Amino acid sequence: MTIVETIGANGYAEDLSKRSYVRWNTKGVEQKPLDEDEDIQKVIEQINTIQKLQYNVHRHCYSGTHARTHGIIKGKMIVSNDLPPHLKQTELFSKGGEFPLAARYSTEPGDPGLDDRIPQPRGFAIKVFDVHGDMFDAGKDYPTHDIEFNSTPALDLADTKTTKEIIGLRIAHGADKKKLYEELEKRDDTSLQKARDEVRNTHLESTRQYSQTAYRFGDYVVKYCLVPSSETQRKLYDETVRPDHGSDILHRWLQNFHNSHEAEYLFQVQFLENLEEQPVEYAGAIWDDEKYPWQTVAKIVFPEQESFDFERKMFWEDHIRVDPWHGLKSFQPLGSSNRLRKALYPHSSALRRKMNARKEINVKSINEIPN
Repeated sequence: MTIVETIGANGYAEDLSKRSYVRWNTKGVEQKPLDEDEDIQKVIEQINTIQKLQYNVHRHCYSGTHARTHGIIKGKMIVSNDLPPHLKQTELFSKGGEFPLAARYSTEPGDPGLDDRIPQPRGFAIKVFDVHGDMFDAGKDYPTHDIEFNSTPALDLADTKTTKEIIGLRIAHGADKKKLYEELEKRDDTSLQKARDEVRNTHLESTRQYSQTAYRFGDYVVKYCLVPSSETQRKLYDETVRPDHGSDILHRWLQNFHNSHEAEYLFQVQFLENLEEQPVEYAGAIWDDEKYPWQTVAKIVFPEQESFDFERKMFWEDHIRVDPWHGLKSFQPLGSSNRLRKALYPHSSALRRKMNARKEINVKSINEIPN
């Protein structure tokens, strides 16, 4: 079976290149609510509040989410030259080649000291280098493209309005889980909001990662994911965190793995075909991968290396900003949550630089990232 075929409900292989995919500029793909800008400003204030609260504890300012670093690694993205036309989208995948990249493993909440034994969504962020094409103004001077992932396929902060409501509850009741859950029980999306506390707590290098939100993919619209593909990565997924493992087990597991193994991931995309079943504005819904299968467009490889280099960690945390609006217009973030990120990320980054007396550095080469 080729990468563009799948087994359909009738038991026969289906050629995925012949499907009718929704074009990115189709009417109704994005539908911005009238009051969204007001909600965005409120969320910016809330995230800055979280950052200041954490500063009072750690005397260092971190991002409002994904504050805890578990490892930072360097590798490359390999794109095949024989992709079919519907997968040869954006300047990243239009022709075969290799792109150097750096990636960071993280935990999603804004507390950098959060115990690894507490199950929470985990993040993976990639900065791809040597990327050239039509860029957004914010990153047009840098040959890079930023890509974000999360370990849960559905985003609990599903749109800007939901984000404002949920972040507000977490600020008010974050120290009292019982009270927080009482408030969540009053909502229509209770299961979605509680799911973050029920994730499988396992090896990060073995964890599948998702875009959660939708993106333009050249002519079309996709969600994307990373699938661990080496045998060792797949085997390690069977092990979960235990109480006796210690509060920093995730970064120690990563160190042990990356010091002695190469890591491989498949970069896959899932196309938008039906707006009613695959909403773009609401990121809390999972797109059915049996009806809308994942298709591989690249492979990402990380050679053996030290994953918890202190200099690299501090450089990334103090100076680097990963932003999906820094990159190619042909890979444009779509939907409410991504419009929120466009406004929020610069404000969050600016507060970090101000409180830490550090400058934001927009690296142009992977060699600018230490070691």
